Amino acid sequence: MDVDNTKDKEILYSQVVKAGKRTYFLDVKETKNGEKYITITESRKIFRQEEGKFVFEKNKMFLYKEDFTKFIEGLENVIRFAETGEMTEDSQIIDDSDFSFDIDSIFDESELKNI
Repeated sequence: MDVDNTKDKEILYSQVVKAGKRTYFLDVKETKNGEKYITITESRKIFRQEEGKFVFEKNKMFLYKEDFTKFIEGLENVIRFAETGEMTEDSQIIDDSDFSFDIDSIFDESELKNI
């Protein structure tokens, strides 16, 4: 039996954005049914004292085609507010206390070590 050991799907297009101590990888990939999606990976070099060495910490986000427009609109609104202090009509202030989930109930400890 063949086992597919590839960790990630093939990258169709990639853009690297270096920004200070962080590097962002903007990659276009494709689902099995041919739909394209974007992964955004933030990578930063940190020193882990317990290991005594530098490692790259990565955070990844998936953005699917049906969400592109809403995501871009939200990002533009946030950037506009950060630069000018002006809110658009559709801006929202979200109270994060409205989110009632516990991260520990979503992942078990072994999964958190892999993040």
